[in-house]
Amino acid sequence: MLIRCAQQVINGNELRLNKSWKSLDNISSSLTLAVIASEDQKFTEHFGFDMQAIEKAQKYNEHKKGKRVRGASTITQQTAKNVFLWGGSGWTRYVRKGFEVYFTFLLEVFWSKERIMEVYLNVAEWGDGIYGAEAAAKKYFGKNAKNLSGSESALLAAVLPNPRKWSPATPTAYILKRQTWILTNMYRIERPEW
Repeated sequence: MLIRCAQQVINGNELRLNKSWKSLDNISSSLTLAVIASEDQKFTEHFGFDMQAIEKAQKYNEHKKGKRVRGASTITQQTAKNVFLWGGSGWTRYVRKGFEVYFTFLLEVFWSKERIMEVYLNVAEWGDGIYGAEAAAKKYFGKNAKNLSGSESALLAAVLPNPRKWSPATPTAYILKRQTWILTNMYRIERPEW
């Protein structure tokens, strides 16, 4: 968040930081399920790293040189990055990834899955200066995060891979297709029992 604020100032843009922390009890369970269905279907089963997803991503990336790179970050890894680390590219990305492994391990040891999800949903970026489920729900749907429907939750989850490029307010055909895919997966996976 601080890095994004600094980027806004450096680029001469208006400083925007819209955030309001909510407990997991005050966030729609549909959003929790949509994020798991979209980002990390084995969230409740793994210890911070989905080894099968990592292996699949490596194989895909080996054969798709020059194309879009597929990632395999879990929700825990994304939480570690968002809370403790920075973005970046080039060689600094590899340094960050090393720290990300360390912090992911610590989160899995010291936090419950429920706590990891709560923090993730409160720090996730859903647009320029829009952080957390509550700010996103109010910005895009005019309601509290607790009252998000399954369809709205799937639309929010659909833009998470690139929230500064995609918007739930103006979903592209690709985002609507992702929303449908997420909704389908939401019915296939079990709701987490915290």
